[in-house]
Amino acid sequence: MAILARLLRKQNLDALFLRTVRLLGPGWRVCVAEEDRIVLPAGEGGLCPGPADSRVLAAPVRLDKIPVGRVMLLPPAGGGRDLPDHAQDVLDLVCTAVEEILTRENIRRILASETLQKYRELSLLHRATLSFNQSLRPRDVAAALLAEFRSGDIPAEGGVIFLRKAGTTEHVPQLSFGLAKKCGLERVAQSTLFWDVLKSGKPEIINDLSSDKRWHGEVPALTAMLIAPLVSSNQCVGVLALGACGPPRFDANHLQYVGTIASVAGIAMGNALNFESVQLLIKSLMQALATAIDARDPFTAGHSQRVARLAVALSKAVHEDRTYFPAVRFTENDMQEILYAGLLHDVGKIGIREQVLTKSTRLPREHLDIIGQRLALWSEVTGNPWAEDFEALARINASDGITRDDTALIGRIAKNEITAGGRVLPMLTDEEIQVLLIPRGNLTAEERREIERHPAESYRILQHIPFPENMRRLLTIIFQHHERLDGSGYPSGLRGDDILLQSRIIAIVDIYDAITMERHYKPALSRDRALAILAQEAAAGRIDADLARLFSEKNDEIEEDAMRMALGTEGEEYLTDPSTGESPGRDDTTSTRA
Repeated sequence: MAILARLLRKQNLDALFLRTVRLLGPGWRVCVAEEDRIVLPAGEGGLCPGPADSRVLAAPVRLDKIPVGRVMLLPPAGGGRDLPDHAQDVLDLVCTAVEEILTRENIRRILASETLQKYRELSLLHRATLSFNQSLRPRDVAAALLAEFRSGDIPAEGGVIFLRKAGTTEHVPQLSFGLAKKCGLERVAQSTLFWDVLKSGKPEIINDLSSDKRWHGEVPALTAMLIAPLVSSNQCVGVLALGACGPPRFDANHLQYVGTIASVAGIAMGNALNFESVQLLIKSLMQALATAIDARDPFTAGHSQRVARLAVALSKAVHEDRTYFPAVRFTENDMQEILYAGLLHDVGKIGIREQVLTKSTRLPREHLDIIGQRLALWSEVTGNPWAEDFEALARINASDGITRDDTALIGRIAKNEITAGGRVLPMLTDEEIQVLLIPRGNLTAEERREIERHPAESYRILQHIPFPENMRRLLTIIFQHHERLDGSGYPSGLRGDDILLQSRIIAIVDIYDAITMERHYKPALSRDRALAILAQEAAAGRIDADLARLFSEKNDEIEEDAMRMALGTEGEEYLTDPSTGESPGRDDTTSTRA
């Protein structure tokens, strides 16, 4: 469109033209021409007067010192050839006024265009900021970024996001869309072009890859590419690569659009990576604490981490189940809370005496040896044999339960006495008899109370840690993990729905791991035996029957899932389409049975 016709408006010139005519006299006309046509007044139309009409006065009009048209003064028709003396001065004045109007209107339009562009950028930034900051997971930020380019506004047939591996310069493909996976777009990271853009820190368009010296056909199918670094705090945290396999289609508008989006995405990605590193640090510290607690007893080494992994795996099974728990959904925060609860569920054992925590027999070995010395002395005095009785006591001392025959044997031995030097020494003291006759396990009532104190002790220790709001139930889960549905648990004797579902999950996997692992007082039992014991506990109303059934039915999958976590292979695959599939525990809904 012609410049004068675009910038000049009739209402801006009417007053000027009217005054000009008054200065020159009746019959004079003023018009503005561009090339060979009159632009204003609009009614004039047609071609400009030819050069043969010597009475027409004309002068050039400039915009930024560049001629864009001319102003003409047309005398009255049929008038004489003499022009007013001041006609040239009037012409110069009109030209100056028109140039001023042109300049002002051009500036106004430039400012309006820039304002509109800034508004669009601000709107884009606002929308992108909301989109990219909905999650603090790097993968979610990457998915939101790629979603910006899936609508077709950017002529890319595929794209991939690379994230820098912590502590290295290696960039790993995180997510992709379109033809990226099919054509191997992740190989872009092997090119000199990729690293050149990375070093510059600025997005770049390459519409003819074959002619770029930095490109050596790393992805043969690509013909054009738009690469944008993702920068946060002056550090490149990732790279966005968009590719096209057809004719070059990227232009400056696309570069500006992608640059704006990438600037917001870079900050969001940096925040997400920082948050992830903090979470990793917290998880590592909790794992270290759990390992330190378990290390007090070689038989329980790794127990807390196994319980944590099994609890998360069972929680995923609950999340996916539609038979026993159709209304239950766990969020990612719920899963993390369960993981940490599993890691820290036994932290209170740090306050339990080691001789109680690691107690493997009813009486310490040295104490049993003293009883053996009494039996040997008794045998010397009476001539009765003692070795078989001592072996039987040693067996009872190491057993998990006691039979009637064992009770009778202890009673018979306890009746014997040794008389020496006028003193009567009992073969077994009342305290020894009481310990040897413990019906189940090897702990006395006092020692059992001390052990049962550990959930409350865990709560006491951990309550001083400012856990985030999304883990507000963590301490309650830990406090309740030894409660039983029939009220027989500890430390509070809670019943039924007073016990959180998460606590019931920890309870089941805690029992399962304790049964399937060797302990001081018992050998490891088989998986089938452990599941049978869980079924018995559920039938007796002590643990959640639905959880026990689900754990038994899905035991292979749960064990495999826990093993993947142990091996560190539970992460999501690279180069997957963010628009398909949903991982367990990644739902945005909240737990409805917690």
